[in-house]
Amino acid sequence: MTPEEVGARLTELLAAAGVADGVTAGVSAGNAYARAVVDVPADSWPAALTVARDRLGCDFFDWLSAVDELPEGFAVLAHLWSTAERFGVLVRTRLGRSEPSLPSVVDVYPGAAWHERETFEMFGIGFPGELPPLLLPPEFEGHPLRKEFILASRVAKPWPGAKEPGESESGSAKRAPVRPPGVPSPEEWGPAAHRAATAPEAAPGAED
Repeated sequence: MTPEEVGARLTELLAAAGVADGVTAGVSAGNAYARAVVDVPADSWPAALTVARDRLGCDFFDWLSAVDELPEGFAVLAHLWSTAERFGVLVRTRLGRSEPSLPSVVDVYPGAAWHERETFEMFGIGFPGELPPLLLPPEFEGHPLRKEFILASRVAKPWPGAKEPGESESGSAKRAPVRPPGVPSPEEWGPAAHRAATAPEAAPGAED
């Protein structure tokens, strides 16, 4: 089946299973590697993946992750595959930024357990049950794949993207430094800000 046919078929199956409101289908980019993309409401997330497994024949769970879409919140996606028919489908749902959470699909695809833990760790999207850290130390604070997360290493040392390829510090071609998203000014956060905050004040009457 083509991606368009896969999306239309899953949409029909979801409607037959009582999941119709808020369901839309499209196709991802990628030309020959494009996939059907079916959007479902968050409260229908487990039901949609169950229909994809039992009715569409997607017997292989590939991965689950999220995308930070800033003001729009988060998109959570699961990529499923039919080993018999050799087609894939991306099932997607969207969550707001305030305390995002989803029902677990571990009962549908046991392999999703690792991915739900990673998505919680990296994006702060909650799932029921225990979600011990996978990649970060227990004392780590924050969710590093959120776009507002402060990239400390980019503040502590120069960012290579601040110069065009071929430019150097001694070259004549200079432009204003460019900070990547999520990095505050050195005067606001980081070693420079700490030095400024802890520097002793000059004594009254002292000469420069």
